[in-house]
Order: sequence, then C-alpha cells, then structure tokens
Amino acid sequence: MTVFKTTYGRRSFFKTTAIAGGGIMLGFNWLLSCKPSLEELRKMPKEWFNINSYLKIGENGLVTIMSPNPEIGQNVKTSMPMLVAEELDVDWNNVLVEQAPLNKKLYTRQLAGGSQSIRTSWQSLRTAGATARQMLVNAAANSWQVPVDEITTKLGIIEHSLSGKKADYGEMASLAALQDIPKTIILKEPKDFTIIGTSRKNIDGKKIVTGKPLFGLDYNREGMYTAMLLHPPAFGLKLKSIDFSRAKNMPGIKDVFVIKSYKEDQNTLWSDVATFTDLVVVVGNSTWEVLSAKKTLIAEWEPIKLKVEVKNVFGRELKTVTPSGSESSEGHQKSMAKMANKVAKIERKDGDPNGAFKKAAKIIEREYTAPFLAHNTMEPMNFFADVTDEKAEFVGPIQTPEFLQISASERLGIPLDKVDIQMTRMGGGFGRRLYGHFLIEAGVISQKIKAPVKLVYTREDDMTFGVYRPTYHAKYRAALDKNNNLIGFHVRAGGIPESPLFADRFPAGAIENYLAESWTIDSNVSVGAFRAPRSNFIAGAEQSFLDELSEAIGKDPIEFRLELMQKVIDKPIGKYNDYDPKRYMSVLELVREKSNWNKTTLNTYRGVAAYYCHNSYAAQVLELTYQEGNPVVQKVVCAIDCGIVVNPDAAANLTEGGIVDGIGHAMFSELTMKEGIPDQNNFDTYRLIRHSEAPKKINVYFVENGIDPTGLGEPPFVPISGALANALYKATGKRVSSQPFINELVGDKIKG
Repeated sequence: MTVFKTTYGRRSFFKTTAIAGGGIMLGFNWLLSCKPSLEELRKMPKEWFNINSYLKIGENGLVTIMSPNPEIGQNVKTSMPMLVAEELDVDWNNVLVEQAPLNKKLYTRQLAGGSQSIRTSWQSLRTAGATARQMLVNAAANSWQVPVDEITTKLGIIEHSLSGKKADYGEMASLAALQDIPKTIILKEPKDFTIIGTSRKNIDGKKIVTGKPLFGLDYNREGMYTAMLLHPPAFGLKLKSIDFSRAKNMPGIKDVFVIKSYKEDQNTLWSDVATFTDLVVVVGNSTWEVLSAKKTLIAEWEPIKLKVEVKNVFGRELKTVTPSGSESSEGHQKSMAKMANKVAKIERKDGDPNGAFKKAAKIIEREYTAPFLAHNTMEPMNFFADVTDEKAEFVGPIQTPEFLQISASERLGIPLDKVDIQMTRMGGGFGRRLYGHFLIEAGVISQKIKAPVKLVYTREDDMTFGVYRPTYHAKYRAALDKNNNLIGFHVRAGGIPESPLFADRFPAGAIENYLAESWTIDSNVSVGAFRAPRSNFIAGAEQSFLDELSEAIGKDPIEFRLELMQKVIDKPIGKYNDYDPKRYMSVLELVREKSNWNKTTLNTYRGVAAYYCHNSYAAQVLELTYQEGNPVVQKVVCAIDCGIVVNPDAAANLTEGGIVDGIGHAMFSELTMKEGIPDQNNFDTYRLIRHSEAPKKINVYFVENGIDPTGLGEPPFVPISGALANALYKATGKRVSSQPFINELVGDKIKG
C-alpha cells in the first residue's frame, strides 16, 4: 500500500464544481500552493483548471481526462490518461480524452522529449485520479451516513454492500465537488492494476486512419493566408538583396517581404536554434499560388561573419560559436580524423590507462563515423499564427510549447499571458520539433500582415534548413595482456559541433584502467537533438567495438558483456557509473534466452547489442541472411527494461518503430554537403528504409520487475545499429564502422 500526501509545501489540489451539469472537475498541480475559495473557482473559465493533469466527471458518468503533453506518435495521449483512470477506478469505456492547452500555471513539463513523459508523471497523474476517487467515496459516505472504509468502487460504480446502496460516479459528482481535498490518499499496488498493464487502443487511432483533421497541416481558419519562405541555399551565407517585383504581381499573392525571425539582441533559449534568420516571405491565398510565386524570386547572397551567442540551456548559459566560411563533408571528415588522433579533454580517468597500453601485448583499435542526418518527419514544418496588438494565438505541431511561448512573447513584444499555443497532433518529431523557429517565423509574418497565416515548409525547405543530427567520430582502443585479459580501455569521441561521449556509461566502472576523452569542432551547420541524442551514434560504435574485443579475447559476445557487468557489481571502478549493472544484465539474459542465442542456424548471421539510455535498458539480437548479394534482416529479438509497462501493445509498437528506424538510418541515411550546400533535399536523394527492407519479424519482451516506469521512446532505437554491424561482420567477415553501412558493403560477398 502506497500512502501519498496530497498537500505539502508548494503542492496542492484544486477542484471546482462544473458550472453546467453539476459535474466535478478535479486538478492536480505541483506548483500552486494557495487553496482558492469555491467562489473563486466558479469564476474560472470552463475549460481552464488549476492542474497538472485534470479530469472532469459529468452527471451521466462520463469522464473527460486531459492529456497535457504533446503527442508525436509516442501514444502519451492514451497512456497518460490511463494513469489517471486507473486510480479513479473508472470504466475505460466511459473515458474521453482531450489534448490540454499550453498553460504553465496549470501544468508542468509540457514537453515531448527525453522519453520522460510517463516517468515524470507517474505519481502525479495517479494521485489526481486517486484523489478524485476518494472525494467521490467521501461524498457517498456522507450522503448514505455509512463509514467511509465500508465503501468500495469498481468501474465507476460506488457501492456500500451492507446497505445495498449503489451509485455511479455521475450521481455523486456534484456532492464530491463540495468535499475537502483529502490530506492523504492511497495509491494502488501494481498487483491491483486493472488498466495499467493492459493494452488499450490509440485514442486517436480511428481518426488517424479515417483522415480526420488532427495535424498542423490540417488546420484551417476562415480568412487565413498561406506563407512560404526562401532561405539561403548554403550554410555560411545570408541574404544580400532580393528582387520580388514579379512575385508581388502574380495571381493570389498578398505580399512579399523580408523578415528577421529573431532579433539580434534577443535572449534566445536552447529551443531557438535557427541557421537562417533573414528570410524572404511570400504570402498568398493558396499553397500553389505561393509556391509558384516563390520560384520567381531572384536573390543575391553574401557570406556570414563569425558570430558568438549565449543561449539559456535549462538555466545554464552556454556559448556557441558560428564560424564564417563554407563547409563540406569531405572537410568535416578530415577535420574529425585529425582530432581523433590528438590528445583531447579528459572526461574520466580511472587507474593508469597510459601505463596499461604501454605494457600491452596486443592493442585492438577501431574508428567509427556517422554523417549528419535530417529528421525528415512525415509532416513538414508548419504553424498557424494570428497576432494582433493585444494577443498572439498559435496552433500547430511543437514538442516544446512552453519554451516557445517565452520566445514568442519576447520577439513579438506581447505579454507572456497573452501568447496562447494550442497543440495539434504531430506527424513525427524525432527531436526536430523541439526547435520552434517556424512558430516564431509564423508569428512575425502574421504580425507584419496583420492577418492570420499558416506557414508551410516544403520538403526541400525542411531538409536544407538545418537542425540536423550532428556528424560524429569515435576512436576506441583496448589493451590486452599476453593472456588476452583486458587491462586498458580508451575512447576518444567528438563531433561537429558536439561530442557524443558519455564518459560514465558502460564499460566505465568495469575496467581498472579506463580513459574517456572528448573534443568538438565549431560549425555554421545548425544541429539539434535527434532521437536519443548522442546515444544514437555512440551506442552502435561502442557495441561494435565490444564485439570485436570479445572475439579477440576469445569469448562469447553476450558472456563477455555479462562478465564485465558482474565486475561492476562485485568491485566497481571509479566514483560514479550512471547505469545499474543488474538491470543491464537482465535484458542481456532475457534476449539470450528469447533469441535462442546458443542455437545456430545455417546461413543465418546474428549480432547482439545492448545499451542504457533515458533511464532504460535495451538488448537486441538481429538475424540476417543474404539474398542475391544483399543483406536481408529476417528477425530482431528485443528485450527492454523500462519498468512497469503502461500499455503493452503501444509499448511494443513504439519499440518496433524504433528498431526499424534505427536499422534504416544506420544502413542507408546520410546528409552530405559541398560548399555549404546540402547534396540531398528530398527523398529522391535522401535514402530512408523501405517497407521491403524492414525486419520480417520483431519480437519484443519486457522485463517484469515492478519498478516505476522509465523511458521507452528512445532506448530501443540506439543499440540496433551495433547489432546490425555485428551481424554484417558475421556474414561478410568485414567490420563496418562508417555509417551508412551500405557504402561499405558495395561489392562485398558473404563469408564462406
């Protein structure tokens, strides 16, 4: 039994009687501390409640639960309300779900990123449901004049079995609204869950497959104009002059002008990444008319100057340097290769790694690289804006609405409480929509034309604007003694413009002599978070190297990893390791069992990988064959430890998607450039995985340990590139170390 206080310090609950229908609206807020009077609450707008997550009960027994976080396909719009419904003890069939608006006074962490939505809301959402249930029970006890502890609830029905009295939640809702907030409530034990841990259909599933307007691109408003942008063709350039005389006179065009999306002196946040801020805007009646006019623009460009900025990154000031000049992929690779062989910043040092390498009988060494990647969400960037002198209204797909509200307020000169952001469902995010410059651009355009507008990027705009996954490089070295014992380990990792290194992750803590170094190179190519930032590269590199190392030592790859993790349990090295070796071992042991790892199949080649990130653990075994000279992924077996799984089918779907995505990017995807110009600007040149190239079968297994949920959106994505590389080695006898792997496999033959 888990007893939880509902009010302490700055945490409190709020309730209000529904103005219409006599229902109860209950909210939970981690930030508010003052308990308003009933009269004050009655004055609140019908759709606004002081809550983190809230629920509304009508007199007919229906329950509306608000989902506060942005929905990008990770299914939080279904799984977060499930937490509330579980503790409310309501029939899920009687639950309606609505997307909550942005309101930082009412909600906390309205953000889709870091695989943290369920983890950070696990207790608060359940508490909201449990508190509502207790208030309903208390109302029934007062009404029926019976002891509270004799009343039970089930599926939205309140019952006192001794007297035979029974009522549904709707009948007690208005009375419950008059109850005091209970000082403590009891949360269910996992063994008593009836909704959490069961599979529930995506709340928007039917609307999605029947084409209902859920996404930003679907949004329309009477009197709305369409806008498109023209930005420099290359990184390192900016607008010098523009001739838009022809475009202005074309049919359906309202105006053509130049904007500066961000002011020079604006206090930008981490979410305000934007390569190009001097932009040409075409505004008109329709997409086709605007696109046609855009093609007639004649622009002249000039080189940028070196720029130094300071951004607010979650309260820390971070300096970024944007150099002048044009960059190319060839130059990037040469620069990174040079840095990989220089002494770099030491992030962690255990024992005497230099001494270990000096006395080594054998040294294993390998370098790994990965290119820039475009996010390429199915739905290109877009946002609706209606900015007046008094307020700014935004509607669209954004992962970080609360941060963009601050930026929009400053850029437009409108008070923060007058900036309203409504969230639509997103056609993909993967980190791209953490950076909302397109929202700011839409706002500046609307303010300029004094009319509502929807800004729409073409695919070419989106793919060439930047905010890519950085390009990375890692060099691994291992020292072995004459008996093939591992005596030293060294990783030196960096990238443009960030390093992918996690110095305190496995195998740190398992090796007595360990050295981790990092380096970076400044760039004018803008980058940002890509699904599982940094882990998405370093995991595959690390896991490929560990496989090569296990072969050199003469041990089974899984057994080798397990032995290292056991060392961390028995005698950990260093002061801090950011992973739990027991949880790590649990996924490896489970994937070994479920994949029948010790059973070989003729002409089938297998690779294994495991990684920890976003508080969770994933291990994968990939099986492939070769058909007509091409690798074909037949099967992936995946074991995940993400704590309690809220919605098993949805969790399996999310895992499968991450695996397919990871294989595709590792095998095929890259964004290259010459003289600052991206070589790829649409799907005819940017390679993504195709349906026929996805695994024929994916089996997902979850570790059942009963701990509170951790992350899931990103952990399954990261190890699979290592498992793929290791399987390809088994098939060809060649270690692939540069993504995309397809470039290294051309002309290869299978081993034997």
